[in-house]
Amino acid sequence: MLDLDDYGTSNFFQILKRHHPELLTTLDSPDFASNARTAESSFLPYEGTTVLAVVYDTGVIMAGDRQATEGYQVGERRIQKVYPVDRYSAIAVAGAAGPCIEMAKLFQVEVEFYEKTEGVSLSLEGQANFLSHLVRSNLELAMQGLIVLPLFAGYDLKRHRGRIFKYDAVGGRYEEGDYYAIGSGGKDARTTLKKRYTPEITRQDALEIVAEALWDAADEDIATGGPDLIRKIFPTLYTITEEGVAEIPETTVEELYRELISRL
Repeated sequence: MLDLDDYGTSNFFQILKRHHPELLTTLDSPDFASNARTAESSFLPYEGTTVLAVVYDTGVIMAGDRQATEGYQVGERRIQKVYPVDRYSAIAVAGAAGPCIEMAKLFQVEVEFYEKTEGVSLSLEGQANFLSHLVRSNLELAMQGLIVLPLFAGYDLKRHRGRIFKYDAVGGRYEEGDYYAIGSGGKDARTTLKKRYTPEITRQDALEIVAEALWDAADEDIATGGPDLIRKIFPTLYTITEEGVAEIPETTVEELYRELISRL
């Protein structure tokens, strides 16, 4: 337990902002915003693309493709877009890659910091609300085109089910009951999810639906990366259940896509 008498708050973001603002290189940072305006005409930031989440009978799946674009070129083929937050929650990010990754890492640290200082875990609702604050703190950069759009999901131990939260660019928080997808290929992924999703689907069915949704998004959206069987690059998939957050092994994801391709 930390002594917070000198800080007056258990909010890690506010403590960092008050005592070490130089460490905030992105979110809520005037220096970063100024640098972004200066450099806006000289470079194209990497853009993360499609991420999604699907609720199934015993949990929720979060997934994202691995590609980031730089204008009309591939900027990165192996970017990480899905991050565990604590034992029962995860965040997926789409938008300007740099601020996206920084927000995901700061969110992880904030949740861990709260648990260490307060002695209890931050509830799923509390995490969802705090993420809304982080998105709102990025508003100045969002107005310049450096938008961060997270998708947050977790297993609610009180309700005994998976839950999904989406956000708009100004921090508005909205809950989705069954599935959602965001990013440049989000609309195409949602079309597949809408056709294939049924209430109380099993884990295996959910994995197959997620794989197909990302495949269709990559097929229609040039910014979304599909499975690369030659380079062995496949989308990232996580399950979140009563047992916790677990990454789906790459070999399993490869099998999902080989089976999908065999049916096409």
